[in-house]
Amino acid sequence: MSNAPITNIDLAAFTADPYPILAEMRARAPITYVPQLGATLFTRRDDIHMQEKRTGVFSSVQPDGLMTRLMGENMMRKEGDAHQQERRALFAVLSPRTVQDHWKPIFQTAATTVINNLIPQGKCDLVRDFAMPVSAEALKAVTGLINMTAQEMDDSSQAMIDGCSNYAGDKKTEARCNRATALIDAHIDARLPVVTATPDLSALSAQRAAGISMDSIRANIKLIISGGQNEPRDAIAGAIWALLRHPQQLDKIRAGTATYQDAFAEYARWISPIGMSPRLVARADTVQGITFAPGDRVFFMFGSACRDPAHFDQPDSFDITRNTQPAISFGAGPHFCAGAAVARCLITEIALPLAFKNLKNLSISEPAPFTGWAFRGPVSVPVTWDPE
Repeated sequence: MSNAPITNIDLAAFTADPYPILAEMRARAPITYVPQLGATLFTRRDDIHMQEKRTGVFSSVQPDGLMTRLMGENMMRKEGDAHQQERRALFAVLSPRTVQDHWKPIFQTAATTVINNLIPQGKCDLVRDFAMPVSAEALKAVTGLINMTAQEMDDSSQAMIDGCSNYAGDKKTEARCNRATALIDAHIDARLPVVTATPDLSALSAQRAAGISMDSIRANIKLIISGGQNEPRDAIAGAIWALLRHPQQLDKIRAGTATYQDAFAEYARWISPIGMSPRLVARADTVQGITFAPGDRVFFMFGSACRDPAHFDQPDSFDITRNTQPAISFGAGPHFCAGAAVARCLITEIALPLAFKNLKNLSISEPAPFTGWAFRGPVSVPVTWDPE
């Protein structure tokens, strides 16, 4: 372990709401070792922005890390040429142009079906009934696993992110993650002959055509599902909740003085769906007088960075008019989220406009609980509207 100052945390309280604890860390010990997580946490924005790019020291390669053990060695757990080769294979799938020209109409059709089925009901849980299927149907298309159900996609994603943040070593959580990865492998096996015979723009097809090994293809598909389902799901439901809680800001969007893109960027800063990114120290180094040895585990706390008062006035407030450019909601270095263009399109151009246009007099009907620190989002967002 590093020789950073030690901060003990109540893991249950940290999961329920990490932000007060992270604020204390930023103020008192911005680089701190947390025994309950077995890692040294970086909590200030500028430190993370700088150190994340020093991949020779803080490496994504983690052979014994939870993600690698549970999901296989995906491109997020590689550096240099190995990482770039697999990222290039997916660029044609995830590029902004492909998103606009190819995926957006597919997303729009699927999301419209979801909203049309909801309109007559007059109430729902936005997480379960709207955000989940909208995100899952998009992800089925992008991955190429159109044989999965929306529920299977969501359950698998949740099981994997729970597994990857299972630093307490809960056996049931690990077993559920293993069942999810086995299910994904079965769906890949079923779809592989189809996309081999008839190539398309899916991630499965593109990686196969690029000659990526099957182990890496499987691991990368699981990576895309683990982040590509829960993060848009939580951001869709969470951003709608935030705008309903702050109606004066929703009025700015309706008046044309702000946009859904502004709302999403601010929500992702305020309640970061990706709260943390782990690294493994590859060689001895010293940062701000703190020494790191090879094998030390480091967490870059994106959720903390995005509330750093050095860059954001009143950082605990939701304000869609603020400048969110300093935020690192999608990361900052070579592992910047490859699916960012997909998420922005799905959330800001489709899901949010559809919800506010079609669900008349939309309002929150019950409290919306949030959970998580490595990944954070609403558990449920109960709402009502005027059915047609």
